[in-house]
Amino acid sequence: MKGLSDKLRIIYKPFLLIGVGFILIYTLLNWLLFIKAAIPLKEDIIEFWLPFGLPWIPILIWLRPRIKLLNFKNDNAGFGYQFLASIVIAIPTIIAQQYLVTATGKLTQLDNIGQIEKFEKTKYYALKNYYIDKDHIAIQNTATVTGKHNENFNMLIYVAMPVLITGSDTLKTENLYWLGKRYFERISNRLSEQEKDDKYKAFAEKAENDFEREDFSKFAYLEVIGNTDDHNEYNNALKKLNPNASENNVFFEAKAGSFASRNGKKLSWVLGSFIIGAIVWLLLLLFPKFNNRRLKQFKSGAPGKDSDLKDVLALMIPKQDFFITPLIIDLNILIYLVMVFSGLGFISFKTEDLIHWGANFRPLTTDGQWWRLLTCTFLHGGLLHILANMYGLLFVGILLEPLLGRWKFLFIYLVTGILGSIASIWWYDATVSVGASGAIFGLYGCFLACLLLKVFPPDFGRTFLTSTLVFVGFNLLMGVTGGIDNAAHIGGLLSGFLLGCILAGSVKRKAVVLVANETNEGKDNAA
Repeated sequence: MKGLSDKLRIIYKPFLLIGVGFILIYTLLNWLLFIKAAIPLKEDIIEFWLPFGLPWIPILIWLRPRIKLLNFKNDNAGFGYQFLASIVIAIPTIIAQQYLVTATGKLTQLDNIGQIEKFEKTKYYALKNYYIDKDHIAIQNTATVTGKHNENFNMLIYVAMPVLITGSDTLKTENLYWLGKRYFERISNRLSEQEKDDKYKAFAEKAENDFEREDFSKFAYLEVIGNTDDHNEYNNALKKLNPNASENNVFFEAKAGSFASRNGKKLSWVLGSFIIGAIVWLLLLLFPKFNNRRLKQFKSGAPGKDSDLKDVLALMIPKQDFFITPLIIDLNILIYLVMVFSGLGFISFKTEDLIHWGANFRPLTTDGQWWRLLTCTFLHGGLLHILANMYGLLFVGILLEPLLGRWKFLFIYLVTGILGSIASIWWYDATVSVGASGAIFGLYGCFLACLLLKVFPPDFGRTFLTSTLVFVGFNLLMGVTGGIDNAAHIGGLLSGFLLGCILAGSVKRKAVVLVANETNEGKDNAA
């Protein structure tokens, strides 16, 4: 019973305080900064990605040291408890933000759309008289690729229809108020280009038929489409119709239900999801036992040193023998964050935005924009893309940079990245290519050459040869299935392997010294 009371007091009570506090504080900040002050940040970031990711901060700072007081049979179990705790906090926080938007949004009653400027801007509008013009529409056709391995091909069609006072207003050339309709379908990105074209044609035909049949004049009220990707696509549709179209267009989504029921059961789900998650986490907390030595240290006010988090963060800071890898990782992350806060997306970026920022695209690259061969290696298609690449770079950088030295390491990274980009435009006629994977494969190619040429001592070489071959083989195999620029991978790998063969002799002696030093340090730590 004493063990249970200690768990409730030392671990579970702080978890509840962190959870409730985070939900309340984040919701309050959302209301103050993004709803009242109207700071222009993408709504999906505010309502999903920030509440999904930010709980990790208080969990790592305050809850993680307490979870480490427990004994786990599996070393990864402690991380699992932290991950589950973050999910338990994130889910009700996400629902709370959706509730906040609908609950605080006001409904403005208008006789017609022409009166909208006479009132304070609100989230919802009801119109007494209006005309939806289906004959003078703006259309934007687009597609995105999503998924960890770019396995999803998303087809979208955006249609914007003028919202007018009467049918006679269709003769007017300027209009700022539009009703938006989005059509969406997802297919596999593994299909051939011809199959994708056929699927898109069928999707477009179905969307056109649905549009013709739907009566857009029947709705209860209109909801303003905020700072989202959909809003940007509707604007793009208007620019195709009129390149000089205003940037101050207002787009609405038609709502059929009553305004009073707009909140649904969101508030109940906020409370229910947190309570259910907290109960599940409590039940799981009952199984592991305390490590008596760590618990005693914690109660005495002198807990054991927790350096794991500091060690992870330290990998992002350049040091004497590990200088270039952190710089490259930091630069890639910085560029990704700049793109995110520029409003281009979070999970994935659109093809046209990537091209604008410097993606490798054969028609443009070979037309004199050769700088794209390098800039594309510092761009990524989205969150999962950059996470996977930076993890791969960190692993090989830890092993290879101390061996090569900072300037040889940087030289191989840049050269193999450019050669991978050249392989991409040689192989593909019109594929938009981004990512550091060509350069990373170049580093793995160099590392593989050092392993095969026995630059490292036998025990060390056997340990990493298998894992390197598995990593390279798995990623190349995923590229064969489609949606991944395997040409850049292969180009980087082969060029890196060749450079590794050239440099193998000069670095062999240094490798022996490094491995010997690491072995001695391990023995000292064990002692």
